[in-house]
Amino acid sequence: MYPNAKPSEIVTVLATIDPVSQAAGSATTGWIPVANFHNFLAAIETGVLGTGATIDAKIQQAQDNSGTGVKDVTGKAITQIVKASGDNKQALINFRGEDLDNLNGFAYVRLSITVGTAASQVAAQVLGFTPRYATADAFNQAGVVQIV
Repeated sequence: MYPNAKPSEIVTVLATIDPVSQAAGSATTGWIPVANFHNFLAAIETGVLGTGATIDAKIQQAQDNSGTGVKDVTGKAITQIVKASGDNKQALINFRGEDLDNLNGFAYVRLSITVGTAASQVAAQVLGFTPRYATADAFNQAGVVQIV
């Protein structure tokens, strides 16, 4: 589509859940506006899961960057990952701004990961693809410290 573009000009790191041994409970990214990109991808990664642990992940939407009206985006959740087959795995969630409840003013998203039963190693990124108004690297989160 853009053969002369650098990958960092069309893909950006919008938010992360940095690698952590997450206790049973939820971890979320910050709220991300969807207006700047055409497509998004949430990449969820597991490390070693605790005994009997489960991992759920989903995309949530809100009307503003403080989470007003938060609710799940329909059809944008993974099938639960379980300890028996879930160590060192990845799951991907594709979504677009059009997947949100736009008619009711929902324009922000976040990724929510829930660990059940036992502490487990998890990490995740939300990536923005194909920016609407500028190169993607203009939207990287502050944690991106180098682009080579």
